[in-house]
Amino acid sequence: MAVGKYPSSCTTNPNAAHMSLKLRNNWKYNGNDSWSWAAFLDDQGSGEMDKVDHVEYILHPTFRDPIRRVDTKEDGFKLETTGWGTFDLKAFVHFKDGSKKKLTHEIELQEDPGAGISQ
Repeated sequence: MAVGKYPSSCTTNPNAAHMSLKLRNNWKYNGNDSWSWAAFLDDQGSGEMDKVDHVEYILHPTFRDPIRRVDTKEDGFKLETTGWGTFDLKAFVHFKDGSKKKLTHEIELQEDPGAGISQ
């Protein structure tokens, strides 16, 4: 399957409009146009994270292994990596009931401040 290509028949969560899950990222500038960053889910205190089974992240195609699955709920199904530029990160949130929700987030990386977290 091509990167970023999912069948249009992906099941979506029927309560998706009411879900408070949001994709965010943090970063740390390493110098020489390189950042360490992590993407994660934020349920904004709603408890929605308890309904998530795993998250499948779709990175920019220039990453080695651009489709990555995270099964660990701790730290919001956090995916850690390094990179040099911003892009639109996609993630498929897989719920315990078998449904999915697609989220997107533009990765935020800044030199000043040298560390931070996206809104």
